[in-house]
Amino acid sequence: MTSTSGVRKAVITAAGLGTRFLPATKAQPKEMLPVVDKPAIQYVVEEAVRAGIDDILIITSRSKRSIEDHFDRQFELEFHLDSAGKQAELTEVVDLASLADIHFVRQASPKGLGHAVSVARKHVGDNPFVVLLGDEFMDASSTLLPDMMRIHDQYGRSVLALQEVPNDEIGRYGSVKPERVGDDLVQILDLVEKPEPAAAPSNLAVMGRYIFTPEIFDKLEHVEPGVGGEIQLTDAIAMLIADQAVYGVTFDGGRYDTGTVPAYLETIVELALDRADLGPEFGRFLADLCARRGIS
Repeated sequence: MTSTSGVRKAVITAAGLGTRFLPATKAQPKEMLPVVDKPAIQYVVEEAVRAGIDDILIITSRSKRSIEDHFDRQFELEFHLDSAGKQAELTEVVDLASLADIHFVRQASPKGLGHAVSVARKHVGDNPFVVLLGDEFMDASSTLLPDMMRIHDQYGRSVLALQEVPNDEIGRYGSVKPERVGDDLVQILDLVEKPEPAAAPSNLAVMGRYIFTPEIFDKLEHVEPGVGGEIQLTDAIAMLIADQAVYGVTFDGGRYDTGTVPAYLETIVELALDRADLGPEFGRFLADLCARRGIS
């Protein structure tokens, strides 16, 4: 689908070390861990493509060449599949290379999410752009990203994805001070990174979907490094809020997280149960397993 929005570029951050999944990620990118039968990052790319994004930059690091290989042609595999008469599988792997114009650039050192986004400046130029975290994605039926693009087109400003979380969990996220504009739309007046629950401005948490105006790059240049020398994206957003309106689109459900081991396992189970070819048999297996182990 071709986008009618002014937002045509996406940046996917996939340069993290994946330490929560060691030793599995010692020699394999976390973003390439399989979620049922596709690597996690493929779901993210497909989400961008569904929204009409046709230019995608993936921020990687030195040990993540397999991400580039995944979205490239592999002629030996294609020849084997064709010779074996596996046309469905052949079509699937060939189509991977034509999902969009996919580019890659490396983050030289792990200096945080803000630094990873700043690496995209030369590619993005003076255009608005989407930022998608490489370890979470939305359900195929979700309209979150198109909704965010619509809000950007209407107001010409940056837009963040927001979700209500329990008060005792807000300390894991960036928390915003909102001013209600519409049913699912707020203007963000302030942003606090990982606040104590009692001091949080709200229980609206920033999730891993952003649309930025190019002014975010100037703000990132002025962010002082924090713990471990990392450049925090939320610090740059707070600077942006001081200069221009920033909006938030609220959503409920449809988000899958592969950033921690428990969340990764939950995502696999949920997606497998949703599959017509896997769900019934897998569901019976899980029910039987839980019964045998006394889990209700």
